[in-house]
Amino acid sequence: MTKKYQIASLFSGCGGLDLGFIKAGFEVVWANDFFKEAVETYKKNIGNHIVYGDITKIPSSDVSDNFDVLLGGFPCQEFSVANTKRSMEDSRNFY
Repeated sequence: MTKKYQIASLFSGCGGLDLGFIKAGFEVVWANDFFKEAVETYKKNIGNHIVYGDITKIPSSDVSDNFDVLLGGFPCQEFSVANTKRSMEDSRNFY
């Protein structure tokens, strides 16, 4: 039997990175994001294991420690080269 590696996912957004890992045979056991609409989308499409809230305010005891891989998404809109109007003044760079 092949082990199914378990993932904790930070800054998950609507789950694009997580979905890629799920399709590759991994299991996401805990996920987090603070963008409400993204969390709602994640729940509808992937699962209820995502926690809505600011990671800096979630007690570490509430975060699963039973995982093999830690994923960390990153803010796309502010840093993407596709955003030709990106700048350091974009407020999304700082939350």
